[in-house]
Amino acid sequence: SQNNKVDIFNDGQELFQAMSASIQRAKKYIHLEYYIIQNDATGRSLRDILSRKAAEGVEVRLLYDGMGCIRLPRRFFQPLLQAGGEVASFLPPFFPFVNLRMNYRNHRKICIIDGEEGYIGGFNIGDEYLGLSKEFGYWRDTHLRIRGTALDGLHLRFLLDWRYACNHDFQMREDFFPQRAPQGNTGVQIVSSGPDSKWSSIKDGFLKMIGSARQNIYIQTPYFIPDESILAALKIAALSGLDVRLMIPGKADHLIVHWANLSYVGELLEAGVRCYAYSEERFLHSKVMMIDGYASTVGTSNMDIRSFHLNFEVNAFIYDERVSRNLQAAFFRDIQNSQEITMQIYRARPVYARMKEAVSRLLSPLL
Repeated sequence: SQNNKVDIFNDGQELFQAMSASIQRAKKYIHLEYYIIQNDATGRSLRDILSRKAAEGVEVRLLYDGMGCIRLPRRFFQPLLQAGGEVASFLPPFFPFVNLRMNYRNHRKICIIDGEEGYIGGFNIGDEYLGLSKEFGYWRDTHLRIRGTALDGLHLRFLLDWRYACNHDFQMREDFFPQRAPQGNTGVQIVSSGPDSKWSSIKDGFLKMIGSARQNIYIQTPYFIPDESILAALKIAALSGLDVRLMIPGKADHLIVHWANLSYVGELLEAGVRCYAYSEERFLHSKVMMIDGYASTVGTSNMDIRSFHLNFEVNAFIYDERVSRNLQAAFFRDIQNSQEITMQIYRARPVYARMKEAVSRLLSPLL
């Protein structure tokens, strides 16, 4: 749809303040879907805000992933449930810490308020995402607030997931898809994919963007474990003379994934892709791709095999120069906090690093 307004958030504190304000304005319903909700000050703050709104008579529905929130105590949601809110778990484990479906994770992050405002992106709910973790330091991510008819697609995604996960009959309602005045002129397309989909729609969208680029391709992703189609498309683009740049974290949150990321860098460097490792004092979790200063995508999908085929993901594809150039400007600001991985640096890495990369590369399909 073409009548949307999109706001970009790169900072967790700013996002949480804006989302909290949106939730507090809710009059009818609040629908949330998150992969991770932490039992910390941030998680409890959101729960308490939702509980107050539920006590006011606002419908509150909260969907969380059974594996992402496996350490969350059951009593955590009691204040919300007692206030009249509803909570459901997506593919919960059959036994504590045992889940035969653990590979099928609902990695989506969605917030819908009254069908008028919606949030989508990479931030989960917890202190670390606000930059309050000593382990990760500042958390660099990208999230969007959307107003306009693109919300219908995002809300439908939540409602389908909720209907699957909840334990009672749930009917769609007209007020879930209200009539709205135009909010702007930004084109937005909501795309979801998962193991229940016939097509790998988000990955196919990535491939379409890469193949359509004529000048540049800029990518940020915390996990870069591409399949052969994505890897070949990026190398072809670089060999064709396009300015192709990839940014991955310099700080590791999962060591095997970190070494697997680096194992693909050498191939890209040989093809002419410029690669960057984001600051070791911060953590890069942003999942963004931009082409030609016009089209971009922001969402929950990493550029890895798990996101393409195993996880339940959702992305916003955006067709707008203003939004894409703002995302591009943030990318170049991040370069100032990054180290470029040149071919000289890559070839100088020690033997033990090459061995770790080789072993991690073999495990790539499982990561």
